[in-house]
Amino acid sequence: MSTLELVRNTDSGTTLVEPLTRRELVVLGHLSDDVTLEEIASALFVTRNTVKSQVRSLYRKIGVSSRADAVAWAQSVGLR
Repeated sequence: MSTLELVRNTDSGTTLVEPLTRRELVVLGHLSDDVTLEEIASALFVTRNTVKSQVRSLYRKIGVSSRADAVAWAQSVGLR
């Protein structure tokens, strides 16, 4: 399986969030480290633009707009 479906609690109840890909989950794991996008890209053997695109997609899917919010979200759903 290449995706993980997550459930997020909102004020109006629980809603299904668009599935995260395995790579988005890997990138999400790196966001809690004190590293740049370039360093994440190097570790994953991809370009900075690829990581940037994956981060944008990840943020959109989980409904956040910053790295800190993404890390907090991951902790709240038990991913970190």
